[in-house]
Amino acid sequence: MYFKIYYFKKIQSTNNHAIKMIKNNHLKGIILADEQTKGRGRQGNKWISLKGNLFMSLFFKIKQNVSIKRITIKNTGKIKKVLQKFCKKKISIKLPNDFLIEKKKICGILQETIFHNNQKFLIIGIGANIKKSPKILGYPTSHLEAYSSKKINKLTICRCIKKEYEKKN
Repeated sequence: MYFKIYYFKKIQSTNNHAIKMIKNNHLKGIILADEQTKGRGRQGNKWISLKGNLFMSLFFKIKQNVSIKRITIKNTGKIKKVLQKFCKKKISIKLPNDFLIEKKKICGILQETIFHNNQKFLIIGIGANIKKSPKILGYPTSHLEAYSSKKINKLTICRCIKKEYEKKN
């Protein structure tokens, strides 16, 4: 499966834009943005989108009867595999959607499903702290470059995630 990347300087939400694209009959793709003004997290929480970090959403058709638990395990595994290439410390997953290093959040995903034209689509929003970490009361955060010996490029991470999802498996 090949994914085309749709790049935006500034966008409200990569997941919201993916929903619009699905409703305009796009079957798959990746939305990538430099800046999000209304990023979303789980349960209606706001995603703090600091400049220099990664904001992207993948979307594609899925089988209607697939379980969200199975999808979550598969997707967190793929994203962890990619992120782990960029840092020396072990990344752990706090299900359903947080990626931690030394108990500090470095990434989160927001998975959503929608139906359009009798087909089910999955949207995976990925927010990764690459260069900066937001200050969140009661929730320690960090960023990937704090655990790397080199600068990390968000486009490189996006391309690695794209490649991981394009693999046959």
